[in-house]
Amino acid sequence: MAGYYEIDNIIMGEELVSVVFRVGANGVGVLDPGSDSNIVEQGAKVDLPFWLAYELYLRQAVTLNVPPAFNQKTRKEIQADPACVDLRSRCPYFYEVGCKIAPLVGDRSIGSFLLDAFRGRYREVLSKAHSTASVTASKSILSKEECECKATILYYAVIT
Repeated sequence: MAGYYEIDNIIMGEELVSVVFRVGANGVGVLDPGSDSNIVEQGAKVDLPFWLAYELYLRQAVTLNVPPAFNQKTRKEIQADPACVDLRSRCPYFYEVGCKIAPLVGDRSIGSFLLDAFRGRYREVLSKAHSTASVTASKSILSKEECECKATILYYAVIT
C-alpha cells in the first residue's frame, strides 16, 4: 500500500464526496445529519469522507456522485482559461481526487479533463516564467500537486 502513511494522502482521504445509499443501513444514522433515527434509508444522499465512501463503494452499499469540482460548470471554466481558476478553493487535492474518483463514478472523461487542465495551467506558468513582465508576480497559480508533477495524472490520461 504505497503512500499509506503520507500526510497528503491522509488529508486527501478526508475530502467529502456525495454518495447515495443503495441499501438501508442500521446503526449508522450519525452519518446522515438529516436523520432522526440510527438508520440510513435506501436512497439517502449523504456527504462522506472519500476513504469511507470508497470502502462502502467496494461493498456495493453506495454509489458515488461526481464531486462539484468536476462538474460541467467547472469544466467550462477550466477550458476557457485554466490558469484563472482557483483549484485550491474548489478541491485542495484536485488531481488526486480526480484520479481516484474517475473509475468509481464511471466518468471516463475526467482523466482527459485532468490532463488538459494540468497542461493548460503548466503552459501558463512556463510562459510567465519566461517573460520579464511577470517577474514581480508573487502568487503561484499552481497548487502543490501541480508543482510535484504527479505521474498518476499522465498515467490515468494515457490509459483512458
